Amino acid sequence: MLNENKLKQVMAVVLKVDPSSINEASSMDNIKTWDSLGHMNLILALEDEFKITIPDEDAGNISSYRLIKVVLGELLDGVA
Repeated sequence: MLNENKLKQVMAVVLKVDPSSINEASSMDNIKTWDSLGHMNLILALEDEFKITIPDEDAGNISSYRLIKVVLGELLDGVA
């Protein structure tokens, strides 16, 4: 099961934003530090924190908090 607080904390640290500012509308479009380098660092941090491997096709597509939740939820449910 996905711990959303942990997800927000990882995103906040990598993207250098306040965790409380991350919500369903958060995406690459509205977080200035979420550029291509920030995206790669976020993918690596998520994989490390949640002990998963995000497939390349998913890694390129998860450009919002909402999509990250969907992909991580599927991956974590598959692990459990």
